[in-house]
Amino acid sequence: MSKTKDIRQSVDAELVFDPLVDATDITVHNLAGEVRLTGTVPSYLQYLEAAAAAQRVAGVTKVHNNLEVVLPPVHERDDATLAETANSVLLMNIAVPVGVEATASNGNLKLTGVVRYGSERRAAEDAVAGLTGVRGIKNKIEISDDADPVDVTLLVSDALDRNALILDDSEVVVTTDGNTVVLTGHVRTSAEHDAVIAAAWMAPGVYDVRDDLYITG
Repeated sequence: MSKTKDIRQSVDAELVFDPLVDATDITVHNLAGEVRLTGTVPSYLQYLEAAAAAQRVAGVTKVHNNLEVVLPPVHERDDATLAETANSVLLMNIAVPVGVEATASNGNLKLTGVVRYGSERRAAEDAVAGLTGVRGIKNKIEISDDADPVDVTLLVSDALDRNALILDDSEVVVTTDGNTVVLTGHVRTSAEHDAVIAAAWMAPGVYDVRDDLYITG
């Protein structure tokens, strides 16, 4: 069996195995370890989980998520109701600063406001991702802490050196484009990959994280 076919079949199997994903209408394409997901899923949370499941498979270096969220009629919400629910959830989440707000358009949530850290920005998105009626999320939350990009690079690099999940034979290069952290190089496992991304978001002054990492397996 070719490695290309093996990776595709393994991703198919992982999607079926994952209880949080309905893989019925998902098609997996593989090109030399870069996996593309097409088709439909019935919720935004499944859209996210399908990509995470594919990324867990050995040999997968990148996941391109081209899935479309098609809500069942029973899960559709009018925009006013969806926005009201999202704002209530944001207000009650201790990890999300006061002032972050959500608006809705055709089931797509737009998050706005100002926070100090990228981790708070991500917390707001995570808080509303699983709400019934969400088709997609645009995170337009701004970050107020305008740290020097050089400081950001050093802080992220030091955090990676301390992290027990990131093995010595992994090679992660941290650079900045303004206040966007750019991660290149390779890690061995999906757990390492997630640890690197999380560490990058924790540094003050990080507006965005560009993930160009490859997982070698």
